[in-house]
Amino acid sequence: MNIQEKLVKAIKNAVNELHQVTVEQIELQATRKEFEGDLTVVIFPLLRHVKMNPVQLGQQIGDYLLENIPEIEKFNVVQGFLNIVLRDAYFLNEFQAISNFETYGHQPVGNESLIVEYSSPNTNKPLHLGHIRNVLLGYSVAEIEKAAGKKVYKTQIINDRGIHICKSMLAWKKFGNGETPESSGIKGDKLVGNYYVRFDKEYKKEIAALMASGHTEEEAKAQAPILKEAQQMLRNWERGDEETVALWEKMNGWVYEGFEESYKAIGVDFDSYYYESDTYLLGKDIVEQGLESGVFYKKEDGSVWCDLTEEGLDEKLVLRKDGTSVYITQDLGTAVQRVNDHPDVTGMIYTVGNEQDYHFKVLFLILKKLGYSWANNLYHLSYGMVDLPSGKMKSREGTVVDADELIAEMTATAKEIAEDLGKIDDLSEEEKNELFHIIGMGALKYFILKVDPKKRILFNPAESVDFQGNTGPFIQYTYARIQSILRKASELGVTSKASSYTLLLPKEKELLKLILNFPEIIQNAADAYSPAIIANYTYELVKEFNSFYQNIPILGTSENDEKVFRVQLSDAVGKIIKNAFGLLGIQVPERM
Repeated sequence: MNIQEKLVKAIKNAVNELHQVTVEQIELQATRKEFEGDLTVVIFPLLRHVKMNPVQLGQQIGDYLLENIPEIEKFNVVQGFLNIVLRDAYFLNEFQAISNFETYGHQPVGNESLIVEYSSPNTNKPLHLGHIRNVLLGYSVAEIEKAAGKKVYKTQIINDRGIHICKSMLAWKKFGNGETPESSGIKGDKLVGNYYVRFDKEYKKEIAALMASGHTEEEAKAQAPILKEAQQMLRNWERGDEETVALWEKMNGWVYEGFEESYKAIGVDFDSYYYESDTYLLGKDIVEQGLESGVFYKKEDGSVWCDLTEEGLDEKLVLRKDGTSVYITQDLGTAVQRVNDHPDVTGMIYTVGNEQDYHFKVLFLILKKLGYSWANNLYHLSYGMVDLPSGKMKSREGTVVDADELIAEMTATAKEIAEDLGKIDDLSEEEKNELFHIIGMGALKYFILKVDPKKRILFNPAESVDFQGNTGPFIQYTYARIQSILRKASELGVTSKASSYTLLLPKEKELLKLILNFPEIIQNAADAYSPAIIANYTYELVKEFNSFYQNIPILGTSENDEKVFRVQLSDAVGKIIKNAFGLLGIQVPERM
């Protein structure tokens, strides 16, 4: 039982013994910095049960706690708030009891198993800035859920079929002259994306020509020859035309190689892949089962629907009148297939932008109506779009921020700033390049992940690579500083033996409070599916450490017990930074 649980139990006992009243809820929170204390009991909610002055009630409860809980040193009551001061020995004992800060706060694997889906790109263009937010969020949430004790399968569904894919294929066939990634030196996904942009340019030319000859814009868009060719190519693919399928396989192969290169640079991975070309026919059997059970109904034209009006939604088409699938049909089938592939799964997390909020409400509701037990544990990790100072991105017009180019820009910016600091001259070129990549990617990832997923982001690359403030490089720099302290401590022969240090300075106590809070932070982040909770905790920890570092001598103190304890404290902070940043998918350098 931790101290919070111990306090809650004792407060309930106090109210019961003193006033013969049973209370279910106790509001306990960290004491605000302007007051003396470590934990605060909010007295006001108790006044519903005990009719007396809140200060008097706080005093009564405080006296009871002081008598019954040895970890409490003293207390004070400010209006309706009971502020509790814990003994230094409590913090020191808790700190010394932690055996491994590398995995501190991580829970053993329990009975819950989750599938986390993220990325899920189209194979007609390279990954861009929007995909980066998606993969960073999905990967980090998967790591946080693992740390909270869940078994996690990371997956994605690749949108490798449809008219948008055929547009790239047709443009390459018409204008490519056999160009390949090898012949052009262009990364495969980028090459295919170039032809998607080329299709759009040619399509616009044809629309303009048709409008000039008297067609309306709507007619011109529908009758443009290049679009009709792309539509025919899609029909050819669907009937298995060998030439079309061979071209599709070749160009998708280029894209997959490009994606893997990008994922490696970003630092994310997957346990399994699903492909829309395999899953787009899934779900039809589920529709039949839903018809039999009365979850779906058939209209006179033969189309199949699900009536969700009682739940405040609308009627949803699940099968067209010609028997072909719609997106929701495919998603129903894919969800069921994933559970068939992973029978231990108890829930799923879908990392998809907030423009799909309604779609996932419908999907989850239909799966519940169909009676799948795991459907009660589905979560849409909905996130806001990423904007740039220059405005919104558009794939068709080629105005997106390419992921690879952004990674290169972040690395170059990190190089420029790190070289200006002038502390890496003795590193080899290979070591320097690795360091620049770690700093650049740390800046990018932290800038995106420190923001609540639901909020829209205005991403400014220059602002993110800053060695001051709430940034990745600032936290990485603090970690490197701690490693420098530990190296010097080792040279001075400061051992990691248990310290007999007993009297904490206020700044040491504040650091210990943050350290001891880390397991709760991981659980809170897992419950909220929010890496931002981890990111901002880490920033608070680093700020507190830097204040400690600037005001308290670590290796400069003459008292050996002080020196040993402060080195241990610094080491713990460094390991928690590394641990926390690992949950965000961010590396930390040993030197900067």
